[in-house]
Amino acid sequence: MVMSFSGLRGNALRILGFAALVALAVFLVTRIVLLWHSVLFGEQSPTALIGPLTLGTLRDLPLAAVVASPWALFELLFSARWRACLRRPLFAAYVFTLLFVAVSEGVFWDEFSVRFNFIAVDYLVFTTEVIGNIRESYPVGKIVSALLVLTGLAVWALRRPLAAAASGTAPFRSQAAWSLGLIVIVWGIAYKMAAPELWPNSYANELADNGWRSFLWAARQNKLDYRHFYATRPDAEVMAELQRLSGGSRISATHQPVRNIVYQPAKKPNVVIVMMESMSAEYMEAFGNTEGLTPNLDRLAKEGILFSRMYAAGTRTVRGLEAGSAGLPPLPGKSLVRWPDVTNLNTLGASLAARGWSPHFVYGGYGMFDNMNGYFGAQGYQVTDRTGFRKGLVEFENVWGVADEHLFDQVLIEMDKDAAAGRPFFGHIMTASNHVPFTYPAGRIDISSPGKRRGGVKYADYAIGRFIEMASQKPWFDNTIFLFVADHCARSAGKAKIPVYRYHIPAIIYAPKIISPQRVDTLVSQIDMAPTLLAMLGLQADDHFIGRDIMRMAPEDGRALLSTYQNLGYLKGDVMTVLLPKGKIETFRISANGQEAKPMPTDARLAEEAIAYFQGAAILMERHGADGKGG
Repeated sequence: MVMSFSGLRGNALRILGFAALVALAVFLVTRIVLLWHSVLFGEQSPTALIGPLTLGTLRDLPLAAVVASPWALFELLFSARWRACLRRPLFAAYVFTLLFVAVSEGVFWDEFSVRFNFIAVDYLVFTTEVIGNIRESYPVGKIVSALLVLTGLAVWALRRPLAAAASGTAPFRSQAAWSLGLIVIVWGIAYKMAAPELWPNSYANELADNGWRSFLWAARQNKLDYRHFYATRPDAEVMAELQRLSGGSRISATHQPVRNIVYQPAKKPNVVIVMMESMSAEYMEAFGNTEGLTPNLDRLAKEGILFSRMYAAGTRTVRGLEAGSAGLPPLPGKSLVRWPDVTNLNTLGASLAARGWSPHFVYGGYGMFDNMNGYFGAQGYQVTDRTGFRKGLVEFENVWGVADEHLFDQVLIEMDKDAAAGRPFFGHIMTASNHVPFTYPAGRIDISSPGKRRGGVKYADYAIGRFIEMASQKPWFDNTIFLFVADHCARSAGKAKIPVYRYHIPAIIYAPKIISPQRVDTLVSQIDMAPTLLAMLGLQADDHFIGRDIMRMAPEDGRALLSTYQNLGYLKGDVMTVLLPKGKIETFRISANGQEAKPMPTDARLAEEAIAYFQGAAILMERHGADGKGG
């Protein structure tokens, strides 16, 4: 099939240029569609996005050449007979690939309002859930059929330009030198061509990027070393500052053994954390929603302790699990839930297990996703995912997990087992129904399945109300503390580098026989949940968490720790200090609704506190690994 180089003829440069122009056209149409989507659904000004559209098109030039570069190799290495046979089928596959990636970008943009990022990289690892989710959420057959038809039309329309590009001949040495040299140059330009943030509007920066480039960059940058990329202070200063910010507790990332435990089961309430998938605060009546989507959560908020200014640590489930279990500020890159071989962390489960509680992690999906089973199992939790539910219990499920009502049925079974054995129960529960494709059992709510986001929220609320109703009939109910808290918000995009309003989540502690109803308006973070629960159990003296007991936190000490994949935010009052790669620090004044961020001079003291939190977390994990405990 491959001829000797001396006998080769063809027109590699012309084919390369033609294929690059095709890619460039697809990139341009993709960017125009994303711009239209941003204007229509992201409420962006068209004029504000013209600059990113122009710059993005210029950035596409070397990337289009990179995408087309295999054509030069094809033309150089294959004989004329094979080139004639394969050129058109391969060109059809090339066009289909370009169109398929473009449509995938549109779907990803609709979900996250960003170009491909580390989420897209991670999702390729979990093909069962992702492919199943796509099949259940979108008419895949129709989309692929439409793409095949469009590909056929494009190949037919371009048949003559393709033939013209392939018609010339040139000496092999000349073609090889020019083609390979061009490939090396454009690959080098594309590799070095980062996408700096030139606008304060994140939509604009994303629009100016290219999905092919952003995907490869995300794959390369899936884990970031804090010391290498971010502003630092001397370690001793950081740890002293962090201890002060943590209320003087003996902070540690490694679980500290507890000695001389006096086992008093009658004085040990059960503790249940229900981490609600994508339950933004904006869906609750308590925060101004008038659609009636969360009647059960709103009732619990009135009868329990509502933390009205709780903010998520990140934009993915693993960040919520990390903050809720280990109470650590988010580190850049992937969550420590997905780090390999992390054991003996100072988690809420480990703290309670050392004092007689039986720790559980119960998830309605497959726990191998995002390493949930591995992480919680390594910390000593008893792990139950959908594969371990009682036979015959599940009547409805989709690719992401069983219906929330069945998840809670399994939780009740586990709690009854521990109660019968005389052990207090601690459960960290992760729901899954409020997630695309938003399908759930029929007849539960007045929005038919699939019900999009509104239906997902309302069904998730229904399942919580049913769970509490069933639990209230149990003998252990009066001695149980429930915490209902979201893992993250439904959407993460906004104009600011860290759009604060996209992190606002509900958090409710419900224990009608133990606590009195109240509303706490202190600004707090997900990392404060574990120390707050320990304090309610009278165990604050042995707390080694970075977070604070919310109930004893002065309002002026309130703060929240927020993150994207690379940006680390410290919100105190209405000032957001953002730590960025390359040691940069930017500061913004946040509007009352959290939607606007106005640049302002950096407050040195707040910058020092921000560094203390994030560098301190990195130091603790370094020490944790140095102790031989994993990391």
